[in-house]
Amino acid sequence: MTGTWREEGEAKRQSTLKLIPSKWRLEDPFPPATELRDVTGDYIRQFLTAREIEITERDAVDIVSRTTTGTWTALEVTEAFCHRAALAHQLVRCLHEIFFDAAIEDAKRQDEYFAKHKAPIGPLHGLPVSLKDQFHIKGVETTMGYVGWVNTFEGRPNDPRSKTEESELVRELRSLGAILYCKTSVPSTLMSGETVNNIIGYTWNPKNRLLSSGGSSGGEGALIALRGSPGGFGTDIGGSVRIPAAFNGLYGLRPSAGRIPYQGAANSMDGQGTILSVIGPLAPTARSLTLLFKAVLQQQPWLHDPLAFELPWRDEIVENTKALIAKSQTDPSTLSFGLMKYDGVYPIHPPIARGLDIVEKTLQRLGCRVIEWKPPAHSKAVELARVIYEMDGGLDFKYQFGLSGESQAAQVIVPENGTELKASEIAALNVAKREYQKEYIDYWSSTAELTGTGRPVDAFFCPAAPHAAVIPTQYKYVGYSAFVNLLDYTSISLPVNFADKKIDVRPADCQSDDTGNIQWDYDAETYDGAPVGIQLVGRRFSEEKILTLAEYLGGEIARYGN
Repeated sequence: MTGTWREEGEAKRQSTLKLIPSKWRLEDPFPPATELRDVTGDYIRQFLTAREIEITERDAVDIVSRTTTGTWTALEVTEAFCHRAALAHQLVRCLHEIFFDAAIEDAKRQDEYFAKHKAPIGPLHGLPVSLKDQFHIKGVETTMGYVGWVNTFEGRPNDPRSKTEESELVRELRSLGAILYCKTSVPSTLMSGETVNNIIGYTWNPKNRLLSSGGSSGGEGALIALRGSPGGFGTDIGGSVRIPAAFNGLYGLRPSAGRIPYQGAANSMDGQGTILSVIGPLAPTARSLTLLFKAVLQQQPWLHDPLAFELPWRDEIVENTKALIAKSQTDPSTLSFGLMKYDGVYPIHPPIARGLDIVEKTLQRLGCRVIEWKPPAHSKAVELARVIYEMDGGLDFKYQFGLSGESQAAQVIVPENGTELKASEIAALNVAKREYQKEYIDYWSSTAELTGTGRPVDAFFCPAAPHAAVIPTQYKYVGYSAFVNLLDYTSISLPVNFADKKIDVRPADCQSDDTGNIQWDYDAETYDGAPVGIQLVGRRFSEEKILTLAEYLGGEIARYGN
């Protein structure tokens, strides 16, 4: 370190800002959040040309339909998204790394390739894709929110990999024709439902800048919400894809471990394998997630990542699911879903309750069978997950903060007097996890007796979090998302509605539940306008089915909710 950690963090922050071309700089100061909450839509559009708006407000599927046919050039698409990403960062602090110049050169090469061969490089030809700041890219730094990682390779000075290493997913995206142009902000440690660190500061929610963009893929969520990216990849060990998706009105997929390659990506608590962190895409539409997920599988990641499963995209599951959807139009005994409104641990806020009500009424309107989801106690899952996340006693986090001597934000929890578990204790923990997984499987199978379809439920809905996009420092419970990681189930966040202070009011009978949690720690005025997302959960390795259901049901929910 050449200065104090505060000086190092500030220097890194300013170096990122300096990479924004002067023509894309916004005048300072901006209106404060108390005067201007929402910087999406018309607010950000005022700084863009009509052509840039046309390009950046298409989803990934629409974009590649044009770039892979030569209707749009990779260059014009890349420049438009670089401009919008630069604006997004200045509005909500969502970027850690900017490499627009390299992206523009890549786009030019792609256009030359298309002109010569009259064909695209791959299915993602000319599509800008953003990445969470865990992925290594040649010539680009990875800090993961730690000041001690600045000018190093994962905290190790003078390591030559700092400028040469690339993650497996990065290699695959390049092969598919994607244009990489920025890396997005994360909370230091990655273990937080809010995004804050000593480099970038706090990443705000574009729809309501009094609130959080979520975490740990909060920069991805904020950037995509401002349409500074048509789609990107985050990671999820306790909800870190689904929470930012829910908080920003997006779709976000948490696949089962082993479907998308993690090889070569930086991580917290590397080597902890009881609950694996997984990589998943975020985007404004469900079909964009399908495009990105399917494209990565075409690269056969199992040939390059020892933890990736040899499980290609399965068209037959998509077709079977579409057949069920088509049949359900005339036969109400075809599709069935569970619905869990409360996990027995942490009560939900009014906007989430209304979102679940919209989901339930939509399913009923479509003729789907809906049953109350009463699984094995989620309190057990939450406690198992907590112990797993803390099994090293916080040693990794303390080491990383110690590299610079930086302090940790209030949202980042590091066990003060944590004790590292012994091998026998970890083994017992793995047994307890397996036994809980078996209980859940058995419960799921038992729902065949309740659905009336002759089959167990196709999936179930539940909150992604107990609240909408949250007030800073108020994200205190990850149980609604972390239980999915413990089970290793497939899950996707779907946008449903927005908090409304006129509708989502605080009830008169504010009470605590039997665990002592206060049910209505809710500020209707502050939460007004916050996006609300709900989670759709499927069985393990059911990505094709869940993505197909999400595209269908997401559209129907949007129609009902509006």
